Amino acid sequence: MAAKNELGRHGEQLAVDYLEAEGMKIIERNWRCRYGEIDVIAEDGDTLVVVEVKTRSSRSHGTALEAVRPSKLTRLRMLAAKWLAGQPRTFHAVRVDVIALERFAGDYSLRHVRGAV
Repeated sequence: MAAKNELGRHGEQLAVDYLEAEGMKIIERNWRCRYGEIDVIAEDGDTLVVVEVKTRSSRSHGTALEAVRPSKLTRLRMLAAKWLAGQPRTFHAVRVDVIALERFAGDYSLRHVRGAV
């Protein structure tokens, strides 16, 4: 379990580094409420971006992208609304993105799906 947690933490850091390199501002990481967790909350211009990061080291249970089911995307939209309800500012739009990372032979591949819902 520790190796899985470390893989996930490393994947999230790679995703944050990527998002920042793409010009996004990270607002919060690992935001939690009683309904669930958002891995990364970022700003892309005047758009709020809720990011699900999925990291895999094998495809025995499918790809990292396949692991993000429609039910998870629905939950992320609800969590975004919960997060926004506690914020003093507003955003022009809200987008849910998925960053899928796969590690094979020590190398990572990253796929960014904007507006995954």
